[in-house]
Amino acid sequence: MPYSSTRGIAPTLAFDDVLLTGLATDGGLYQPTVWPRLSPGELRSYRRLPYAELAVRVMLPFLDDTIDEADFAALVADAYAGFDHRAVAPLRQLAGGDWLLELFHGPTLAFKDYALQLLGRLFDHVLTKRGARVTIVGATSGDTGSAAIEACRDRDAVEIVILHPHNRTSAVQRRQMTTVASANVHNIAIEGTFDDCQDLVKALFNDRPLRQRLNLSAVNSINWARIMGQIVYYVAAATALGAPERDIAFAVPTGNFGNVYAAYAARRMGLPIAQLVVGSNRNDILTRFLATGAMTASEVVPTLSPSMDIQVSSNFERLLFDLFDGDGAAVSARMNAFRQSGGFALDGERMAQIRALFDGVSLTDPETLTAIARVYDETGMLLDPHSAVGVAAGRARRRDAAIPMVSLATAHAAKFPDAVAAATGVRPALPPHLADLFERKEVFDVLPNDFTAVKDHILSLVGTTP
Repeated sequence: MPYSSTRGIAPTLAFDDVLLTGLATDGGLYQPTVWPRLSPGELRSYRRLPYAELAVRVMLPFLDDTIDEADFAALVADAYAGFDHRAVAPLRQLAGGDWLLELFHGPTLAFKDYALQLLGRLFDHVLTKRGARVTIVGATSGDTGSAAIEACRDRDAVEIVILHPHNRTSAVQRRQMTTVASANVHNIAIEGTFDDCQDLVKALFNDRPLRQRLNLSAVNSINWARIMGQIVYYVAAATALGAPERDIAFAVPTGNFGNVYAAYAARRMGLPIAQLVVGSNRNDILTRFLATGAMTASEVVPTLSPSMDIQVSSNFERLLFDLFDGDGAAVSARMNAFRQSGGFALDGERMAQIRALFDGVSLTDPETLTAIARVYDETGMLLDPHSAVGVAAGRARRRDAAIPMVSLATAHAAKFPDAVAAATGVRPALPPHLADLFERKEVFDVLPNDFTAVKDHILSLVGTTP
């Protein structure tokens, strides 16, 4: 199964090369040229499988024999062995057909662990086989960085550099990154927004000499393997609730469109998903797009749900690629228009295709606090602000009461204790393995939002690598 770029110019690659490449050389994102299909019989067979075994079956077709099946199964088993719930991604019933998919049982307490714990092991496996090294450069709005660092720390073939927006993450999110005392881990706080961090990462990849010198690779959801790893929990949840005989709906809090795109990908593979609800905060570019058909960026506003403080949803490019039937030139034209003028619009026919599946809801901070309080009053459960946005969005836009609505709980409440305490009067405690987080020494550098400054600093950190 070759992979092609959404911009249509970069060469097609096999899975292992896509893994190490991350962003395509033409600036696009890699996509499978053919979607694997999950038959009804296969979906039925997944219902009682352990999570790791189900994950192998769902993801194996994407590898196209670039990694031996037995080796891959061992990597997957190891990736999920340390999760603190036997089900790995358990479902909890809120009420009736209202469900919560808990995706915070990994080592860094966020949904990013489900793909990144595997990604780190895949990097190690492929690089060891090739006798190569990479420098991973990533941008984070809060959770990707800590999950990537946890997955890649102390790995001999990897240097990892994570950019985060200075003073725009929660204290827990920041400290999960900056207190990791591993020689191959480097943290940079950028004086700007997540979108600025993301732009800097893309500029680093577009610097061909730098990319070759450091053998750059990506852990953001621009890396296809991230999407692949996230498809699994949609399949696990849907089959547990009766798929393929039963349709399922999902409500997903998202800023960069990667998590909800993984649900869309699962649907392309045959999972019977009837509706996808996009939950946003005041940085509501996706909600506005679904309402108007125009993708227009505005200023990033800090909120109680900082992982969604984004105005450039990179993974939306993958959906565009499908909407334009793989026409890379058409995708490039829209993305260039977005970069140059801050927006683009889609025609009525394509918007009709999107709206047939997607709905969008945005919440203000007071509405987010109300949502946290409401779920606590109803169930006794503490939700972080992002998860609360997902639950509220799903309830607000649910089309069919007969179809189960699964809202994604994307982070542990203890990652955002101030917001949770403000809403409920209860301050959630960190789990034992992070209980001393605020006693650990932080190490990070603060840099301006300037490409040359960031490039020079990274070269000073890892310039002799590989």
